[in-house]
Amino acid sequence: MTPTPSPGVDPGSLDLLITGATVVHTRPQLEVIENAVIGIAGARIAFVAHANAAPRASARRTLDLRGHMVLPGFINVHTHTILTMVRGVAEDMGFAPAYTPGVPHGHEVTPDEAVALARLGALEALMFGSTVINDSYVHADLTLPAMADVGLRAYACGRIHDVDFSRVHLGEWRHDDAIGERTLGEALALHARWHGGPDSRTGVHLTPHAPDTCSQALLRRVADHRERHGGVVTTHLSQSRMENQRVQERDGCSPCELLDQTGLLGPALIAAHGMYLSEADMQRAGAAGMHLAHVPKGNATGGRIAPTRAMQDAGIRLALATDNMHADMIEVMRWALNLGRIQTGGIDDGWQPEDMLRMATYNGAHAMGLGDHMGSLEAGKLADMVCVDMRRPHLVPCINPLGNLVHTGQGRDVALVIVHGEVVVEGGRALRVDQDSILADAQQAAAALWQRARAQVEPRRTA
Repeated sequence: MTPTPSPGVDPGSLDLLITGATVVHTRPQLEVIENAVIGIAGARIAFVAHANAAPRASARRTLDLRGHMVLPGFINVHTHTILTMVRGVAEDMGFAPAYTPGVPHGHEVTPDEAVALARLGALEALMFGSTVINDSYVHADLTLPAMADVGLRAYACGRIHDVDFSRVHLGEWRHDDAIGERTLGEALALHARWHGGPDSRTGVHLTPHAPDTCSQALLRRVADHRERHGGVVTTHLSQSRMENQRVQERDGCSPCELLDQTGLLGPALIAAHGMYLSEADMQRAGAAGMHLAHVPKGNATGGRIAPTRAMQDAGIRLALATDNMHADMIEVMRWALNLGRIQTGGIDDGWQPEDMLRMATYNGAHAMGLGDHMGSLEAGKLADMVCVDMRRPHLVPCINPLGNLVHTGQGRDVALVIVHGEVVVEGGRALRVDQDSILADAQQAAAALWQRARAQVEPRRTA
């Protein structure tokens, strides 16, 4: 890559200079620069170049990162940080434990519990290399700034719906206009307050929960607001056969067709899962330019595989996400690679580690509407990057650094994370927060939630 200083940046007066690292990224083509030098001025990248071609530069701080690989920060386009509360349990319960009695539900989470659990999820994501997360669940007015304070860029929204979630786990599906009015109103208020926050650390994407939990009328209202205000909408789509069946019975169409009819299907939509999209649905979504949040590990945990190779052939734009219970995007890249190969029964040039990295960074940035500012390591873009220590036993010998990362790497190999030009993780520890306090608060919150949930279904003992 030829070094190109960022407009208005003097290479002689940098805030941070990184030397000795191996830079790997896609833009969208794969680029690998050994013995690279990265100059950062303020929040942006001034230049990226091989040491022999880098401009002479001085900086307030210099980091020698020999033995490390530098990547664009991972962009997790679909997650629910609060659902760390069911980690280690929900994975073995089958589909939709949140609809099951005896399991903590979103409407039962108190504001303090939501903040504690969201901070834990954000901390895990940041320490594993995510510089942007796209989150949705409950109490977003409180969890959004709390997550951003951990050090990453947090996009969030409370789930918009008009189904009565307090009755769904009892098998009752009832839509209520008042619920839709309230949840949409809360999302719009959140957008007005936090979208485009200081240093672009916070953002809001309107998030109708799913086609089966939102009526046609509510989905149309979300589409109308997007048309007026711009931005991105995120939702779940064909995540279960039950969803497809309910929408077919209620609206006489597939969930994908419903999103199309209500004006939501298109390049400003991120839809998660898509495991039960028909061939016709995939063609429809691909022609519309929809982005799909692929959740390979979460899907596989439930015994399911999204048809990503067919989606790719149909033109659907794939980005990666962790969804629930964990935040390791390196592990997600590995699952995406392997599950895609299982679908075709072999290895081909169109599904390689570089394609997984592109989904985790470049594609994610474009899905989020942030492609002009992040997703690749280029002069002028925001300095959001992750540095992986490649000197670990499972990453040596290192002939192909990206191949090593995707096939054997782990989120805990991340040694340093930079967001907006600020070092927020160093030596494997977050610098902005007290990690021990976050862990203790989250454990206490989850314990209280589980105790209340179990008390609702366990028979009361009589004296």
